[in-house]
Amino acid sequence: MNPAPTPPEAGATVEDADLGGVDWYGAELTGVTFRLVSFDDADLTEAVLTDCVFEECGFGGARLNASTSVRTAYVRCTFRRTSFFGATLEGCKLAGSVFEATNDFTALTVVGGDWSFVTLRQQDLAGMRLDGLKLTEADLSGADLSGASLVGAQLAHARLHEIRLSGADLREADLDGVDLAAIDLTGVRIDPALAIQLARARGAIVEW
Repeated sequence: MNPAPTPPEAGATVEDADLGGVDWYGAELTGVTFRLVSFDDADLTEAVLTDCVFEECGFGGARLNASTSVRTAYVRCTFRRTSFFGATLEGCKLAGSVFEATNDFTALTVVGGDWSFVTLRQQDLAGMRLDGLKLTEADLSGADLSGASLVGAQLAHARLHEIRLSGADLREADLDGVDLAAIDLTGVRIDPALAIQLARARGAIVEW
């Protein structure tokens, strides 16, 4: 299929295409599937993406500023120097996607979703609200989550090497399989259950 320069109609499928630099400012896409599509330097500012699927797509230098993605999947996609300034991701699946270099998450709103196996190494996520987000086996090594809210987030078996968490909120978070002894939790808000888990990880014998 040769993609048109205009946004596809609802339910369409676009495969193995180069849409680099496309201008879909304010476009509304519903139920569209993209596979192996390049969106490098594309402008999706204020776009509304509902129930769409992006599979193994590239977003190098793309602009998703003030865009809204609802129940949309970005599966095994690559984001490099992508701007999400003021964007909203609601109930989205980012499983296996990789964020490389510096991406702009300023004022990004995240409402639930599944970010399992996502790679966010060295990314600036400071102050973000990621409550209830599924981050199972995510790689957050070296990421800055200072002041972030992760209440009820699922971080089981996530890689948190050299992560920055000062001022973060980890109450009710699932940290099963995480090397807690290697994490600096100075200034981090935790609940009693996590406090006990942390104490045991550091060799303490907890008695009631």
